[in-house]
Amino acid sequence: MNKRILIVDDDPELRELLRGYLGGNGYDVDAAGDGAAMRQRIAAAAPDLVILDLMLPGEDGLALCRELRAAPTTAALPILMLTARGEDTDRIVGLEMGADDYLPKPFNPRELLARIRSILRRAGENAAREAPARAFAFAGWTLDLGARHLVGADGVVVPISNGEFKLLRAFAENPFRVLTRDQLMDVLAGREAGPFDRSVDVMVHRLRRRLDDDAREPVLIKTVRSEGYMLAADVERQA
Repeated sequence: MNKRILIVDDDPELRELLRGYLGGNGYDVDAAGDGAAMRQRIAAAAPDLVILDLMLPGEDGLALCRELRAAPTTAALPILMLTARGEDTDRIVGLEMGADDYLPKPFNPRELLARIRSILRRAGENAAREAPARAFAFAGWTLDLGARHLVGADGVVVPISNGEFKLLRAFAENPFRVLTRDQLMDVLAGREAGPFDRSVDVMVHRLRRRLDDDAREPVLIKTVRSEGYMLAADVERQA
């Protein structure tokens, strides 16, 4: 059965262009011009991936991405965000809201196709190896995999973004192992980090603040110079 892709973009010419191109590459393609139409399409037939434009009339792409991630039925739905602006802020916020990857406009359709295939491949691999653990406990903290939030030793829930959740889960699954920036970028977006892309560093900085980890002398998420980052704590898998 062909994978189903939903395109959410207010540009009708781009929607039809992508519908024809992706359809010609073996995908079933549906399209919507705004958030309301997106909800109708998803309710009618659940897609395997959503291509979501950042700049939409009314509700923008970030708000819709956040909505999809908050709903249990679409929390794990792969999202590729399109943006007409290639600024770091847009990319970081998009990843934080839960996008699996982003692509600045204008783009080469072949690159879009490659990104889609990579995201769907990772989604399939993640589903196949979904860990039976429901939480990871370390250094007085508990990362709840079902609720996708962080709980302190005092039982207080610390909200974290989707991007922070992805990184912290990767660290918890690999304690005392150095994860390179490219590996962490792959966790966030399914590809290597560019030479000027600071998304991983910004996300690690924010994650340290959530964990009350001093950025100047961190004891939990340590920087390994010229290599990457490492969670320096014993981790208990809770089933």
